[in-house]
Amino acid sequence: MIVTIAGEKKEIEQGTTVSRLLVLEKVQTPEYVTVAVNEQFVDSPLKSERVLKEGDQIEFMYFMGGGR
Repeated sequence: MIVTIAGEKKEIEQGTTVSRLLVLEKVQTPEYVTVAVNEQFVDSPLKSERVLKEGDQIEFMYFMGGGR
């Protein structure tokens, strides 16, 4: 099936979860990545349960702390 990841259309297997996608996309430090599917944030505990669907749009967001 086709999904859009960070603006790029990609083919993934039917039944792929958000957690599995993080592995497939080789996301570093996935525990610190916020994932949005169709502009809705996926809570960390639900990443292994959220199954992606045809046409989903996925974004990975890295929030950085710091400053003065």
